[in-house]
Amino acid sequence: MAREFARKFYNSKAWKKCREAYKQSVYGLCERCGQPGDEVHHKIYLTPENINDPYITLSFENLELLCSSCHSIEHNEKYSPLREGFGFDENGDLIRSE
Repeated sequence: MAREFARKFYNSKAWKKCREAYKQSVYGLCERCGQPGDEVHHKIYLTPENINDPYITLSFENLELLCSSCHSIEHNEKYSPLREGFGFDENGDLIRSE
């Protein structure tokens, strides 16, 4: 769900046209796993400071089509308690991932 400051932008005709054009430009496939994509993701996250910058909001260079799973991973990864390349083994011990 869009944050309050971005709600008007995500409901705009400009965003809806851009989103659909971008989806078509990448053949509707998630750019990370190749499954059907549903979320046009902003690589540089939208903030109250950049919401009116069309290079950030509407540029294909800042967009990426993701499936629901990859989009969820993208937004939840920053809250992960583990650094990339680490995990837990079957005993719960911290190990370096392969």
